[in-house]
Amino acid sequence: MIPWVQLGAARVPGGEGELRLMRRGGEFSIMAGANELMNSRLGGSEKALASLAVKRLGDRPEPRVLIGGLGMGFTLRAALAELGADGQVVVVELVPAVIDWARGPMGEIFEGSLAESRVTLHQGDVADLIAAARSDYDAILLDVDNGPGAVGRAANDGLYSMGGLAAARRALRPGGVLAVWSAGPNADFIRRLGKAGYKVEEAPVRATGTARGARHVIWLATPTDAEGAAPRPATARGSSARYSRR
Repeated sequence: MIPWVQLGAARVPGGEGELRLMRRGGEFSIMAGANELMNSRLGGSEKALASLAVKRLGDRPEPRVLIGGLGMGFTLRAALAELGADGQVVVVELVPAVIDWARGPMGEIFEGSLAESRVTLHQGDVADLIAAARSDYDAILLDVDNGPGAVGRAANDGLYSMGGLAAARRALRPGGVLAVWSAGPNADFIRRLGKAGYKVEEAPVRATGTARGARHVIWLATPTDAEGAAPRPATARGSSARYSRR
């Protein structure tokens, strides 16, 4: 059997652990301690995160998508495949070394996606971009840590808190969608999304993108009112009318 070879290591900003890039033949793995965070052969659920969310946008002109977490680029490539020529993707990655690995040893699996004119790559915390945005994005895709129930970096908890969900609503354009990847179900998070003013759909997906393999979850959340809400239908005067890795 071909042995694993370590290609690089990097500390996570804030001193919360170390990531290691491993390679075995044409297979890549990013590890945190003894845990595998991602593998180049298992990107089905990350692809689904993008395809499910972008399809929700329909044919709206010049859609703008924010992706939290570069990883191995599965979500990025899937978003680009779904978006038209006028779409734009902003990808935010916290760990500088992950960006270096994407441009270096893992370049072959990124298939030139980082050089696309439709892509802007930002090194930093996606929470900062969300907090600063006001109706800037049609979709926000969070592939940060292992989801709201299994964060490995304490600061990521804020993304899934009531405050973080409120910030995402303000960052979304009318009719926009918040899509969240998770390693597994989380009833508490679904309830939190509802309290934060989102209508939620849970989509079970497989890591392999087939009928086999580990089960993951994607939540598609759409604001029901206030900031980020879909436009209200026309009504008679005086009447009232009136979506969350590693």
